Amino acid sequence: MKDFIDGTAYNNEQGNRARKLFAAVVLAALDDAIADDKKFGNGPEQIARWARSKDGREVLTCAGIDPNERVVQGLMDFVGKGVRTSVALSREESERRHAAEEEAKAA
Repeated sequence: MKDFIDGTAYNNEQGNRARKLFAAVVLAALDDAIADDKKFGNGPEQIARWARSKDGREVLTCAGIDPNERVVQGLMDFVGKGVRTSVALSREESERRHAAEEEAKAA
């Protein structure tokens, strides 16, 4: 019984690592689309094309993201804002966004 539990825990941990790896691929695709948007102005269309492709849907699914049209629209909106993923995920950016929301509510 102990071997079964150890094996299940190991498989679960491997699954979590794989999911994180695919999530990193999604973040890299977002950064590439943002860079293309700054250079060529077609970033949102490019991320939408990727997310709707067979490979894109497979990567999103492996990252634990349901590849539906709402997700595609969210990816396009994110790319349209032009904020790199490393900046968007940082604590400073989160605090700045929260402060801006509080100021908007107060005004």
